[in-house]
Amino acid sequence: MPKIAFIGAGSMVFATKLVGDILSFDELEDSTIALMDIDEHRLDQTTKIAEAMVENEDVDATIESTTDRLDALDDADYVMNMINVGGTEPFENEIRIPEEYGVEQAIGDTIGPGGIFRGLRTIPTMLDLASDMEEVCPDALLLNYTNPMSILCQTMFDATDIETVGLCHSVPHTAEAIEDYVGVPEGELEYWVAGVNHVAWFLEAKYDGESVYPDLREAYDDPETYERDTVRFEMMKHFGYFPTESSHHMSEYVPYFRTDEDTIEEMAGTDYAERMPTATYLEGWQARSEERDDPELGVDLDEVGIERSEEYASRLIHSIETDTTRRFNLNVSNETNAIESLPTDACVEVPVLVDGTGLHPCSVGELPKSIRTFPQQHVAVQQLAVAGALENDREKIHRAVKQDPLTAAQLTLPEIHEMTEELLDANEAYLPELN
Repeated sequence: MPKIAFIGAGSMVFATKLVGDILSFDELEDSTIALMDIDEHRLDQTTKIAEAMVENEDVDATIESTTDRLDALDDADYVMNMINVGGTEPFENEIRIPEEYGVEQAIGDTIGPGGIFRGLRTIPTMLDLASDMEEVCPDALLLNYTNPMSILCQTMFDATDIETVGLCHSVPHTAEAIEDYVGVPEGELEYWVAGVNHVAWFLEAKYDGESVYPDLREAYDDPETYERDTVRFEMMKHFGYFPTESSHHMSEYVPYFRTDEDTIEEMAGTDYAERMPTATYLEGWQARSEERDDPELGVDLDEVGIERSEEYASRLIHSIETDTTRRFNLNVSNETNAIESLPTDACVEVPVLVDGTGLHPCSVGELPKSIRTFPQQHVAVQQLAVAGALENDREKIHRAVKQDPLTAAQLTLPEIHEMTEELLDANEAYLPELN
């Protein structure tokens, strides 16, 4: 009967999806699920839905709810992290200040000024979480869902003794997209993927033993299909491999698509390319803020049931608890040299075998030369940002932003310095040591 703590459980839709995933396995239905959030209203909403799942489906799980992180973590076997630190104000700073300088971010949660500063304001809370875990559940596995994935996992690898793995759904979602583009039955694409989070690549994509890349290249030539994923199709055309993150995300990680409004508009399309315009994630966040704070639950508790989603977490826990071998693409330390092209202390996203003995990253070898530099540049930015946070070193933060591909494509070095200083000042409340 494992105990699974949810930190940041006020993220109601996502948290309840993961609760349902866990309870969908017979072997996990007697788990203790400890829901924790500092927002009592949102925590109460998640708790009501989780309790309704247990009652409606007549499972033996125990649902606990608390605003005290130590209570939730006490004797936990697994800890799921899905926190958001700071809310709307710092998020707006991270998008709007760079926008004033000409750095146009659609999402801003991975690298770029937005990703770096989102990481900086989240790292102190991550370190507090690790400290609490070391006190009351030192052997628990931390499953991190919070972005920026690589920066936060890198922090845990560098500064704590907590076993940490990062979970992201970009790989299975991309596999579904490829299946759709080339007409492969759902769930039957065979793939081998590696890189860093949000900048990993389908090194192999096969159906019935044959590569689907010829079909993907044909799909590029179909205007309707191309419009669904413009940036990823362009990256595949020019560099040979299909990347794992959607077009609006991917456009931020390279210097080719967001340096002028005409190009942004040209690359906007449908589906995965629909959210190309600047600040779409921020504006969606702001539009949903009233809904998140609505005192009404908006859910018929009598109709709440247990369903299994595509998320990895429950399957990973089930594999460990039942010694069932599965393979996932996870974010782990490169200490086993899984990707020879990247530093052994980097956070990498690679195939990982999971069973009753734990997590075992697979060896990928060298990344192809045509795409090797993209994750290498991301690792450099991520590691500088983490070092700057852990060492309270403003200069390293400046250097991280100056090496960001999108920022460097748009601004001069003095302009980047000025923008970074403004971001540091605007986020003073969340970065007291850096100010």
